[in-house]
Formats: sequence, structure tokens, C-alpha cells
Amino acid sequence: MLSMQTKPAPLGILLANTGTPSAPTARAVRRFLAQFLSDQRVIDYARWFWLPLLYGVILNTRPRRSARLYERVWTADGSPLLTISLSLEKKLSAAVSGQLTRPVFVSTGMRYGEPSIPNGLRSLRDQGAKQYLILPLFPQYSSATTASTFDAVFSELQTWAWIPPVKTISDYHHHPAYIRALAAQIRKSPPSEKILFSFHGIPERYVKKGDPYADQCQRTTQLLAAELDLEPESWKAAYQSRFGPEPWTQPYTEKVLTQWGSEGISNLKVVCPGFAADCLETLDEIANEGKEIFQGAGGGDFEYIPALNDQDLHIEALTEIILDTEKTI
Repeated sequence: MLSMQTKPAPLGILLANTGTPSAPTARAVRRFLAQFLSDQRVIDYARWFWLPLLYGVILNTRPRRSARLYERVWTADGSPLLTISLSLEKKLSAAVSGQLTRPVFVSTGMRYGEPSIPNGLRSLRDQGAKQYLILPLFPQYSSATTASTFDAVFSELQTWAWIPPVKTISDYHHHPAYIRALAAQIRKSPPSEKILFSFHGIPERYVKKGDPYADQCQRTTQLLAAELDLEPESWKAAYQSRFGPEPWTQPYTEKVLTQWGSEGISNLKVVCPGFAADCLETLDEIANEGKEIFQGAGGGDFEYIPALNDQDLHIEALTEIILDTEKTI
């Protein structure tokens, strides 16, 4: 009797991230912010209150200012986040394909803007993927990022005649490969008097509602500090990018930078472990504005440690994270 061996199903991997405007112009930024700030996962206020404020005030004032900030980080190749993401897609496709016997396809999908999550999923389908792995490039889970990404994924899949097997990676905030990669990135620069781990903040209300994001950020920093053998007084975790008047997760990055600057800290490194790829929030808010805050308050040398981006150590870490999950599909 002949034995029948089933070939492993082609695997489609969707790399998801927040997204970026298509250009550093007020019109493009307005279009991006309208989509981003309309997401109820991001801003959970009642629609009757929030949407008139968004369309009547915020979208008539904020895009011009934000466009000027995007101009400061824009490159000849376009948006840093998009450029890095597409390079990451290509390199990760080669790395994972080299580890698996089945065909592997990798696509990028942005929650807001282009290439969109629906287009990323359709690209995988058109290439022949039969099983899907969704990897939001948010190491720490948050409703405003990870859950919103899953909303978009399954909203698209609801329109398909055949819904394929899907596996999601909710977070990798404590995965050993991720911690090792971050530690290796930090070790590339000389030791400093202080290290600040700056994460994107979320409203405190979200944490009280059960969002595990803040706990996962703290866990990441504790593991990093242990991996780097840091003294307790030499590092701190803080939260940036606060929006609106209500309390967000604390301490606030700008307040820590001001305090350390006023204390005369001579040498500071800042790393943003929650950002897989550099973007406006790291390249401008931290590397430019953060430096100005710290040194303006009296601080000394300031170094922003780049995100893992498309470096080999990041590819290796993500490949290990993917392979750990792929076994269960």
C-alpha cells in the first residue's frame, strides 16, 4: 500500500504596524490622522462627543503642525517606518524560508494608511498562502495597537469565501530572543550614567479596564536591566507621546528628562523598546525634542539608541519568535 504524504501548507506571515502618512504634507497627514483617531480602540470616547471635536477642531489644526514634524524625519526614500518595514519584510521572508520546508510568504500591512492590512492579507492569498500567521510588531500588547490590528485582520477575513487557519501573536514582550536583541543593540554604545526606557503611553483608564500594556512594559524593562546587569538606580522606564488632558501611564518621559537634566546627569542613553522600527515618535520626539528637553534642563551628553529596525539581530529574533509559533499552526 502506497503511503500518502501531505505537503505542508504554504504559510503567509503578515507583519503589521501602525502606519504612516503617504507624504509629509498637511493633506496626507490629515487623511492619516482621520483614520487613526477615528479608531475607537485608540480613542474610546463616545462618538457623539469625539467625532465633532476630531473633525471640527483637531483635523483643522493638528495636521499642519504634524506635517512639519514629519518633514524633519522624512528621507529620500520616504517614510522611515515604511522603508524599514518593507526591508524587514524582505529579509524576514528569506530568513524564515531558510528554516522551513514549506513555502513562506511575508507581507506588510499597516493599520492606518498604505499598504493596508486588507491589501497585505490579499497579497498573501494571491501568492498561495493557505495558513496565516499575524505578527503585530508591537512587543507589548495594547488594545489600542494589537487588538486594533486584529480587528482589521478579522474584518477583512469576514469578506472571504474561505477563511484560512489563522494564528496570532499577541505579544513578545518577554521572549528571550527579543530581550537578547535589545540588549545587544544597547551594548553597541559605550556605558552611560543613566538609561531611560521610553515606551508609548496609553490613558490610565485603559489600564484600569484591564489592558496589560503597562505591566508588560515594566516586565520588558526588568528583563532588560537584568540582561544588561544594570544597577537599580541607573535606569528608569517612562512613557511618551501623551495626547489630551487626561492622565496617561506614568512617569512621563519629558518629566524624567527634565528631572535628570536638572540633576546634572552627564551622560544619558534613551532606548524605546516598544518600537520595532524607527518613526516620528523615536526619531523626532525622542532624538530631537527629548534631547532638547534634557540638555535644556542642564543635562550633558544625550544618545538615542535606534530601534532594532531591519538589522540582522532583529531578523534573528523575529525568526525565532515566528518559528516558536509556527509549530502550533
